[in-house]
Amino acid sequence: MKFPRTHTVEEISKLISCYFVGDRDFPVEGMNEIHVVTPGDIVFVDHPKYYDKALQSAATVVLINKEVECPEGKALLVSDDPFRDFNKLTDHFKPFKTSDSNISKSSKIGKNTVVQPNCFIGNNVVIGDNCVIHSNVSIYDDTIIGNNVIIHAGCVLGSSAFYYKKRPEGFDRLKSGGRVVVEDNVDLGSLCTIDKGVSGDTIIGEGSKLDNQIQVGHDTVIGKKCLIASQTGIAGCVVIEDEVTIWGQVGITSAITIGSKAVISAQSGVSKSLEGNKSYFGTPADDFRSKYKELASIRQIPEIIKMLKEKS
Repeated sequence: MKFPRTHTVEEISKLISCYFVGDRDFPVEGMNEIHVVTPGDIVFVDHPKYYDKALQSAATVVLINKEVECPEGKALLVSDDPFRDFNKLTDHFKPFKTSDSNISKSSKIGKNTVVQPNCFIGNNVVIGDNCVIHSNVSIYDDTIIGNNVIIHAGCVLGSSAFYYKKRPEGFDRLKSGGRVVVEDNVDLGSLCTIDKGVSGDTIIGEGSKLDNQIQVGHDTVIGKKCLIASQTGIAGCVVIEDEVTIWGQVGITSAITIGSKAVISAQSGVSKSLEGNKSYFGTPADDFRSKYKELASIRQIPEIIKMLKEKS
């Protein structure tokens, strides 16, 4: 998420009541999670295990809970609770705005686009030309939808990220200030739910087709011409490259990459990154040849046990 204008690290420190290390005029242009940061961004870190990763990332401002040696060309914001203060910045730069109508006056809807009854279209939503938005679809603030997109009944675009920090008093939600971006020629089946990014974009690539009842987590990027069948659940920060096929009831863990033209069979559980141009099945998912060898070995176990008993 980029700010409307460049701020100084001193200005940001005053917003969240913490102190800074570095030049008071050090420029701050935005804030992002570590996997999408660019120079000028703030990234937050609150566990020593991840200090080095944050300090060595592309982010040039690190919101951290301990004063450490500041890398050259960067600045620190030292806070007793970076998670809380990252939320404060989201509230400041991307505050929640109530709507007073089903279709916000600030939204933009393209030529020949049909919006069926009982839809909600939030603030600053942009919908392209020749789209069909079926009934009872909810499109939250700042969502971008391209041309020739079909969204079937009951879809929700722009829900908050499922991202929590466990505290003694309960779970603390990391607030979401990102967007959902749906590119041209995408079809979304009924009851799909697509969470917005925490600070970046959740993207459905051009020409991709999603079946009914699919969950797409925050900051996930789905490539072009992907085909995803019903009841698939995709966690946050996943990268699915172009022309991937995912069959029904597949579960995909967070922060992994599925290579282009991979095929994942129904009810597979994907727990690690997968290469492209291969077919996979099972839990944990593996390529067909490896999985069939594994199954063949398992089938031999009763015979091996029988042989061992006979020998004894």
